[in-house]
Amino acid sequence: MRRVPVEKRPNAQRLVQSQGIVYCKDPKPGDPATELFWPDDRYYSFTNAEIKLMEEAGKDVFAMCCEAAEYLVNHLEVITSKMAIPAFALKQIKETWEREPVWGSIYGRFDICFGGLDHPDPRLRIPKFYEFNADTPTTIIEAGSIQWFWLEQTGHGTDQFNSIVEDLIEAWKRNLIQVEKKLGHRVTVHFAVGQEPTGEDAMATTFLMDTCQQAGWPTKTMFMDQIALGPDGRFYDQYNEHIDVIFKLYPWEWMIEQDFAEVCFKDMDNIGLRNDAGDYIGGTVWIEPPYKMLWSNKALFAILWDLFKDDPRSKWLLPTYLESEAPASLTHFARKPIYAREGADVVLKADGQVIQDATMGWYGKEGYIVQELALLPEFLNEEGVSYYPVLGLWFIDGEPAGLGIREDKIPVTVQTSTFIPHSISDAPLNYERKPVPDIHEIEASLQYTGDENESNSVLNYIDSVVN
Repeated sequence: MRRVPVEKRPNAQRLVQSQGIVYCKDPKPGDPATELFWPDDRYYSFTNAEIKLMEEAGKDVFAMCCEAAEYLVNHLEVITSKMAIPAFALKQIKETWEREPVWGSIYGRFDICFGGLDHPDPRLRIPKFYEFNADTPTTIIEAGSIQWFWLEQTGHGTDQFNSIVEDLIEAWKRNLIQVEKKLGHRVTVHFAVGQEPTGEDAMATTFLMDTCQQAGWPTKTMFMDQIALGPDGRFYDQYNEHIDVIFKLYPWEWMIEQDFAEVCFKDMDNIGLRNDAGDYIGGTVWIEPPYKMLWSNKALFAILWDLFKDDPRSKWLLPTYLESEAPASLTHFARKPIYAREGADVVLKADGQVIQDATMGWYGKEGYIVQELALLPEFLNEEGVSYYPVLGLWFIDGEPAGLGIREDKIPVTVQTSTFIPHSISDAPLNYERKPVPDIHEIEASLQYTGDENESNSVLNYIDSVVN
């Protein structure tokens, strides 16, 4: 694994904006970010052996996650006592997990500490898994699309660990066929996102929506606050049409605290229900499904360690405990809220000394885990500035599908991190070189007009962010 400096492509910032990273903008005065989100001036190079090792590790850890889920749905008291998940969610967590054949989940991302097989520190030669972003992981458009364009246009490498787009299309097909068998009719898939100022969540949602369309399903867009609860206890969109299936880029831990939360889970009890006339009067299918609350919760890794610490596959895990159960001998650790995002409120400690403090005061009321300290590998640039990459291993429909890298100047990857593309150095050549678009093509592509037949509240919002 090498960090390789390169020259930027011409007009790189506008180029990646045109490709979907509308939030790649110059930092504002006073903004702690000191770089563009996509710097375009370096990449990480891996060998085929390193990619294969991460795939092997990912399959092992995913299998342990599945075994842990099976354990948890048969020990529901552990879910409520250790994971701060309310009792009203348990029935649907269990039922969505036990569907046969499995359906309703599309994607997730593991965060990994790994420095490469030839790293001078033996600790960093083995991938170690920090957490599973299993519900609303972002950077999917960067990993699945933008970095592939980068590879085609730069030629920096022979291949890339990246089948994300193709695998998403197949995942939608497989899952939605099962959904339609359950509901008994052709469905339109709604895509919903919360409103946030950068456009990042909206673009990730739009990217996923595009792969759903490529799979052959009609879609509609909306914001989360446009979801309406009807007098019949069912959920409707902004046009008063029932929402049969919805993908939400909005975490379950936020939803379960809202007024409609219990009604939402009660509505899911009726999925597939029809009246005597044959009309669909059933509930809404939510993607990702409720069981993903088990995996997106950082307490999962304390449960994994408890279940599998003597299993050979535990070589990929870090000793992890609920804070109240941590042994006194654990003196080098990361303290993390069981619900948290983008590194917020994570503290790294060694022998009582704080190494890094990302305390924001946003998360932590549900409790904390402590995880054996595993600092990210450190790479120095030409000026001697330290950078720390965290590797994101994407899983699509239960299989490893690609790699994305976020990089920061501190050992905790936070909201101001950058995205860095990667390539494989020793694989057979797997793409055709393409030219970098000129500035006129780039500017033309940013003039989005939308589709008048599309319910495009989210798409219009993206247009306003771009321009």
